[in-house]
Parts: sequence; C-alpha cells; structure tokens
Amino acid sequence: MIACVYSAAMWGTDALKVMVEADVRNGLPAFTIVGLPDNSVKESRERVRSAITNSGLEFPPKRLTLNLAPADVKKEGGMFDLPISVATLAALGFVPKKEVMDYLFVGELGLNGEIRPVRGVISAAFLARKLDLKGIVCPEANTKEACLTGTQVWPVRDLKEVVQILRENTPGIRLDYHSEFPEEIQPLPDLSEITGQALSKRALEIAAAGSHNMLMIGPPGAGKSMLAKRMPSILPKLTRNEILDCTRIYSAAARLGNNDIIARRPFRSPHHTISDAGLVGGGSIPAPGEVTLSHNGVLFLDELPEFKRSVLEAMRQPIEDGKITVSRVNSSVTFPARFQLIAAMNPCPCGFFSHPSRECRCTPTQISKYRSKVSGPLLDRIDIHVWVDPVDAEDVLNRNPATLSTVIRQNVTRAQNIQRQRGFINAMIPDTHLDTVCPLTPQCKSLLIKAMQRFSLSMRGYKRVIKVARTIADLDGCPGIDQHHLAEALQFRPEMNTSP
Repeated sequence: MIACVYSAAMWGTDALKVMVEADVRNGLPAFTIVGLPDNSVKESRERVRSAITNSGLEFPPKRLTLNLAPADVKKEGGMFDLPISVATLAALGFVPKKEVMDYLFVGELGLNGEIRPVRGVISAAFLARKLDLKGIVCPEANTKEACLTGTQVWPVRDLKEVVQILRENTPGIRLDYHSEFPEEIQPLPDLSEITGQALSKRALEIAAAGSHNMLMIGPPGAGKSMLAKRMPSILPKLTRNEILDCTRIYSAAARLGNNDIIARRPFRSPHHTISDAGLVGGGSIPAPGEVTLSHNGVLFLDELPEFKRSVLEAMRQPIEDGKITVSRVNSSVTFPARFQLIAAMNPCPCGFFSHPSRECRCTPTQISKYRSKVSGPLLDRIDIHVWVDPVDAEDVLNRNPATLSTVIRQNVTRAQNIQRQRGFINAMIPDTHLDTVCPLTPQCKSLLIKAMQRFSLSMRGYKRVIKVARTIADLDGCPGIDQHHLAEALQFRPEMNTSP
C-alpha cells in the first residue's frame, strides 16, 4: 500500500515542495528512507518508530520504504519527522489516505510523540497556500509565524492530535494579522541619552531618513557605538511586508524564539573576527549570513579596519544590489540583503589622532597603513562620513535637554513617506531617475562642479551627494534641492573627512 504526503525542504529562505511517499509491504522488517536524506533525516526512522508506538498505535513488523521526492534535492533537518510518520500511518491504514493529501506537514518528533518546533514554517505555509491546499499542520510553537501568511493552520502538540485532525476533519485556525501586528514591546535606547554630538545626531537623522550608509570616525570613548545602537529608535516601524520578510529570514535561519515574530527592525553587530561565510552566507546548503539577517534593518560594523579585507569587499555587491548570491557547484541561492550599513572606526591605530587632550604616538606611515585597510571603493559606497569628537567636560556637567528619538522618528517617517510617494527611498533612486527626482538649480550645479574639481569626487560620489541633499530637503519639507542642502551633503563626503 502506498500513501503520499506533502512537506517542504528549505532552500535559502524559500520552501521547495517535497512529496513523501510511503510503501508498506510484507517481508523482512525494514525501514528505509531514500531521496537524498542527510543523517538527521535518516535518524528519523528511530524517532518515528518510537513516537508511533508511544502514541498508542501499532507499528507492525513490515517492510517500509519512504521516498522523499524530488530525489535530486538534499533533505536535511528534523522537519520531515512529522510527514514521514503521517505517510507511514496512512500506508498502514490508521488515517485516511485521501485526507492527508489536503495538508502540508512539517515538524520534529520526540520519542514520546511530542511535536517540536522547526525552522522555515512561514515559508512552508506560503508553499501550502501556493499549492492550494487546505493549510499546514505544524508544531504549536510555530503557530504565529504560520498564521502570518493568511493560510489555515492546524497547530499540534503531539502525534495523537494529528491523527485526530485527520480522522475527524477538525477545522484549523486563521489569525488575522492584516489589521493588527505585534507592537514593539521593549523600549529601545533613546538618542536623547547621549550628551552633545549635535553633528553626529544630525548625520544619523539624515542617514535614517534616506536609508543612507554611514561611517563614524573618532577616538575611543567619543560615543560612536552608543550612537549606532540608537539608530533603530529613530527608524520608521516595519511595514507588514517587511515583517513578513524579516520573519521569513529569521525562521529559515532558525533564529526565531517560540511563537515569535520579528516586529522591530533588525540590528546586527557581528564581531570583527567573523568569516566571509558568516557575513554573506554559506554552507553546503547555503544559510543566511549577517547581511541577510540585517535585511530591512541595520548592520553595524564596529572597528571597521579590524575586519578581514575579504569580508569587507564581499559587502560591495549587496550594498549596491540589495541582495547577495551564494554559488555552489550544482546551484546558487540568492538572499535578500537590503540593509543599512553603519560603521565606526578609530582615526589611527592608537585611536588618539587629533584628540584635544591625548597625544597620538602613531607615525604617518602607521596611520596611512591603518586607514588603507578599508578600500576606497567600499568607502565610496558609504554616503555619509562624520567625524565624532569627544564630548567637552562642560557639556557633560551642564546637560541641555536633547531631542527624543520619538520626535526624530516622526521627522524621519514623514520624510520617507514623501520618498515613497515619489516611488523610491532616496538611497535607492535608480540612475535613470536621478535627474527627475533630484533636479538641480544652476547655483547647485555650479557648487557641485567646484566640489568635483577641488575634491576629485567620483561619479558614484557625485550621485550619492545629490541623493543625500535630496534627503536633507525632504527633512526640511522643501520640494526642491537648495544650495544649503547641497553644502550640508558635501560636508559628509570622505574627501572632506580625512581629518577633523
């Protein structure tokens, strides 16, 4: 007797359809799984056998063959335990064969029949809707992410519940997340907590409003890391589609907690010892890296020159394209990577070059060698460069009230709404639309020509200055770019910030 069950295999952040076929015959007792399973899938034989027996069902001594089709896609993880057990029960006649074809099954089994959470359930739920099935049967701990897709969900705690659903045709649940999404619960660090640093805060506001990449240069203790960590507090809240994208990525990477949803913008801060694969993704079956986990959020690289050169250069493609392609011998996977890069670095190896009260002991050669660790092409892709000076003692003692992050977030959200009405966030304006979206007056053109001649702006730098100026104009509520907008944008170029 043959029974078939739908399941899913993860490939990148997507789910591929897998048909689990079970064939039960008389003969010497055996339990064989074919279809390119890895060791964790092969070991499911023992978990399935024990789970069925401990759920009060009989596992007869027959010859059982399981096939996971298509046979040329590698299957990994414990998510196939549940579909294998359901296909086995259907082949043995414990549940109706026709009913099991209406659902997609994912879940890991415990020896007592308990069904444990797995990764990639939201992608599997999208697949179930695409296949026009009734819905998805998944672990109870994955309910929320499955319900985000709008498909019907049957959350289960153990194998007995699965059998009951299939025998009695129990209705599933469909939670409505279209009108109401989970809110940010824990408060974020506020920008008003930082004393002084008016120029750096202004640069952060501009970067947030236009999704521009930003580099902060300054001595240790100036507050670069504190500023970067407060970036999420001034960014607009995630939209529905962004919540779906982020939850899908984190679920595929097994980074979601039990019944968790990514409701706030990601902030990733990897250590400078990270490998190339850790940053951009990799593995025999490619897994998302930090640039993908930062999608729709912030990637903060502290001590930028301490990262390996190859790691930094690997970011050039995702910064430009908003995606990263990881290639292997037989296939390639493309991950989303539309992140906002915030980086920080010291001006020299000792960190005290140009410090008002500390002496720098580095030689010009050492300073040049240190700064050259970050390549020119990468620096050219960073729109905003700002020098962060130490806070004066007078400012520390006489603290003036600072603007709250909520107020800055309102300005940033208003500016981004203006940009969305035009069709593009400023940092992502295509070159073909630059003249239309960012028209320049004769006075602005004259100022830009002088800057290009004096500071040798590259063509990429020229375009990014215009985009930053457009963002500054949006923050001011101006329909066009004025000279003072362009002048402020020019002061944030690396050519202007090689020294304080």
